[in-house]
Amino acid sequence: MTTTSILLAAVLLALGVLGAGLLRRVLLHRGGGTIELSLQLKTPGHGRGWVNGVGRFAGDELEWYRVFSLSPRPRRRYCRRDLQVLARREPSGGEHRALLDGAVVMECMSAQGRVDLAMSRSAVTGFLAWLEAVPPGATLPL
Repeated sequence: MTTTSILLAAVLLALGVLGAGLLRRVLLHRGGGTIELSLQLKTPGHGRGWVNGVGRFAGDELEWYRVFSLSPRPRRRYCRRDLQVLARREPSGGEHRALLDGAVVMECMSAQGRVDLAMSRSAVTGFLAWLEAVPPGATLPL
């Protein structure tokens, strides 16, 4: 193989990966009900562990997808019945650098344990409305 053909193959591969990422992003937003949602995947502290993503409200679940991933499946899922807001706060310390401008941190508890979510102020309103919109009888024991 010549240098030119190797370079051409590398460029085509890069364009293919970029195209797949863009297609995934379009398909995620296509159904509506999506928000920019950062999730703290590591132990809280000094703004580390925050990962940018997209949250999608799918019925009784909040699905979270990494922004920079080609996977068609959500990385995390949170059931509306198991998600409880503990506190709402402004980003502190190094979180300002890790999160989008104007983000609000929602400290929550889920069946998997504590989870910190960061979203825009307008997304907080939609998130809280979604949490409160539990269908009648959904909180009754099975």
